[in-house]
Formats: sequence, structure tokens, C-alpha cells
Amino acid sequence: MGTTNESQITLGIVGAGAMGTGIAQVAATAGVRVMIFDTRADAAAKSRNDIAKRLQKRVDEGKLKAEDAEATVACLNVTDRIEGLGDCDVVVEAIVEDLDVKRALFQKLEEIVREDAILASNTSSLPIGAIAAGLKHRQRIAGLHFFNPVPLMRLVEVIPGPETTDAVIDTLVALGSRFGRDPVVVRDTPGFLVNLGGRAYTTEALAILNENVATPAQIDAVMRDCCGFRMGPFELMDLTGIDVNFPVTRFVHESFFGDPRLRSTPFHRYLLETGQLGRKTGRGFYDYGAGAQKPSADAAGTDAAAKAVVLVEPGERLKALAAELGLTLLDKDDGVAPLLAAPLGEDATAFATRTKSDARRLVALDLSFDTSVRITLMTAPGFDPAIRQSVVDALIGSGRAVTAIADSPGFIAQRIVAMVANLGCEMAQMGLAAPHDIDKAMRLGLNYPKGPLEFAQSVGPSNVLSVLRAMQSLTGDDRYRPSQWLRRRAALDVAVWTE
Repeated sequence: MGTTNESQITLGIVGAGAMGTGIAQVAATAGVRVMIFDTRADAAAKSRNDIAKRLQKRVDEGKLKAEDAEATVACLNVTDRIEGLGDCDVVVEAIVEDLDVKRALFQKLEEIVREDAILASNTSSLPIGAIAAGLKHRQRIAGLHFFNPVPLMRLVEVIPGPETTDAVIDTLVALGSRFGRDPVVVRDTPGFLVNLGGRAYTTEALAILNENVATPAQIDAVMRDCCGFRMGPFELMDLTGIDVNFPVTRFVHESFFGDPRLRSTPFHRYLLETGQLGRKTGRGFYDYGAGAQKPSADAAGTDAAAKAVVLVEPGERLKALAAELGLTLLDKDDGVAPLLAAPLGEDATAFATRTKSDARRLVALDLSFDTSVRITLMTAPGFDPAIRQSVVDALIGSGRAVTAIADSPGFIAQRIVAMVANLGCEMAQMGLAAPHDIDKAMRLGLNYPKGPLEFAQSVGPSNVLSVLRAMQSLTGDDRYRPSQWLRRRAALDVAVWTE
């Protein structure tokens, strides 16, 4: 492939489903000659027609020139026989996620294509080395993992197998760039980068739900409003489908020998078993039936806002918030006023115990992220409802929404972001990709507002480490054990990208 004229390359695609069709579209748009094959009668022709209709719609909307659409469609060819792929320089399979089926296909392709042709798999999680095992020319086998919908998602993961040559990887990286994607070279590991790294966001949200700390609506609202995610974790799982995200989560968890950092919850499995798959079935974590309304994440206000408070271990952000709210700060505890605190990693119970504060009047606020739209607060068991309501009212009076949750080490945002950051650091520790490529993959593949290492750096490695250590200590769960990559960089006070 190193000597192939790139402008004259022919790309074969096996599988004319959503992924294969998307790959065909971005390749043809780049001027690459494409040959589509599918075992289903007329599926390849339908794929070509669907692309043509999609492009015509863009022409009608004034978003694409007619001549460009015509040039793209002219690059699309179909064949009803797999032998029609014999002259392809690169063949990408985009078929069912079944190892035996993929192996059989690649064995057939080896009989058809030239010895110097590249064979690539669009698998999202199956090991490339396992697909290549038993083939005659394993050095030309690699992964080329696009994301759905392909025309909109810029990321493509390029995965070498044990014997894949550098020249093959270089060719696929160049091809991905030509397609208008952002290639990231990833080590061959279960879930690669995105399907591994994406486990933290959803599984920690599931853990919070499992502990009855907050509702899906509350968790989603906090992650959107305070941390900048486009979708909350439960909205995301309902969109992709429980029949997709639970099996992937289980596969990754089992592949890493039960690492608790990748663990899901019984309710996640229950939704799958009961057919509550999300939007596609009308019910998942939310009800999508006719007339159904999404539950509110907001605490209701009254007219009993606090006027005076005591700040416990106040930092600058807590002092600034109190001043903004117009609260009178008492120098000494009068035994009546609310006690405000902003703990990091601790729950209200642990904070009250450590500081010898009255847990009934303690209201803990999460000020670690953006609080301009929403603030999360929590209270310890046995809290005074009137005290909590007075703080809620004061916050609502400032124009913010308030999410009131049960006691939780790390609130919602602290613990989810800490887990996202920690898993990113662990992927860097494992050498799955360069640190900056890990961040790029998570931003582009999952639409994260920041990559996991960027989150660690912006929050502060030592702060992330403190949250994880507090959660591990309070829960006794090794789910929260810190990555060595994070621990060392926090100890040395160096950037998490430091090699």
C-alpha cells in the first residue's frame, strides 16, 4: 500500500448497514472510488441510493453544490458478489459484532484480494489480534473504527494488531484524514479508547442512582448545567439504547477481569431484561410515551430564605457566594443559623463529624464546577428540613436552580468527573494512546466538553486524588482506587500530560 497512488485508491466495504453506508459516504465525498458489498439482496444498492438521497436533500437545502453531490455519487459502486472486491486496495468490514463471523469473512477476503491489500475491521470492541489469528497475512490486518453517525462524527480509531506493520497504520491514518476524520492510533485492548473510557461517565451515574442519592433527572441536570456535558448520562444511555450500552459495559468489565472501576449495577441489567431500552421502546430511565413529562431536577422554593449563616471551613468561593446572596455571616455559631460548607470528596456526615459541626443544620454545597445556573446541595441524615429549605430559598432567590440530594461523598459532579478523569489517567498509564490523543478521542467520540485528562488538569490532580481517596475511604470500595498516573502527578504537582 505504501506505493499506491492515494488519489486512485479503491475502497471496498463489506456491510451496507448504517456504519458501512456512513463510511462509504465520507470516502466517496473525499473522491475515493468505493465498492459496496452486502450478502443481503439489494442492500448495497439501497445503501448507494440512500446516500444519493441524503446528498440531494443537502443540495435542496442549499448546503451542497449539485456538482459535488454528483461527483460523490459517481464514486459509489455496488457488487452483489464478494469477488467484486478483488481489485480493492483497502477493504473495511462493517458487519455484525461476532468474532467467528468476522474471522470467516477475513479468511474469504484473503482468497480474493491482492497480498498487499489492507483488510480493516470497523469493530467497536473485538480484539484486532483475535480477528487476525489464523490468517495468512496478519501484518496487513488492522482496526479502523468509525463512530455513528459517521458523516457527523469526526473521530476514527486506528488499531494495530500484534503483527500489523507501521506502513499499514500510516496508510490508514492518512486515509482517515483524507475522509475528513481525526485519526487516533490506539492500542489493541477491549473497548479500545472510547468504549473503554466512556464507561466512567455512565457507570458512576448508575452507582449514584443505585445508592438512592439522586434521580436520573437530577444527575443529568447537574452534569449538563454544572459540567458542560451536552447530555446527561441517563439521557445518553436512553438515546444509544440499553441493548447497546449494557452489553458493551458488561463486555469491558469482564474483559478487565472484573475491575470495579468498570462495574455497572443491577438496575442497568434489569432495564435490558425487561425490554425498557430507552427511546427506541418508549421507556428506559425516562418515559417517552405520549404525554409523558420529564421529572423535574429542581428543588421547590417557598418564602423562607435564610438571612444569616455560619460558614464552616470557608474557601474563597463559599465566601463569594455568601456575599452574592447577601447573607449575614455570623462570627460565632448561635445554635440556630444554617451552617454552610463546601466539602471536597466528603459527604455531609463525614464533614460534620470531622469539624464537630451540628449535622442537623449543616448544608453542604458543591462549588467545584460552574454554579451560575445550578447548585447542588446535600444534607446529612436527621437534617432539619426548615434549615435546608431556607438555604434552598436563598439560592433560588439568586436566580439559580437548586438540586437537593441525599448525602453522598463527592456530591454528583465531583465523583463523576473524578471517575472520568481517573479512567483517563489509567488509560494513559496503560499506554493505550498518547495522553493528548486520549483527550481528543473522548471529546470527538463522545462529545465530552473536556477530555478526561483535561478534566483532571482543570480540577487539579491533587483535588481529583482527594475526591477519589475520600470516596474509597468512606465506601470501602476499590472502584475508587486512584490511578498511579494520577497519584504520581498529583504528588509531584506536574501536569497530567507529563510523560
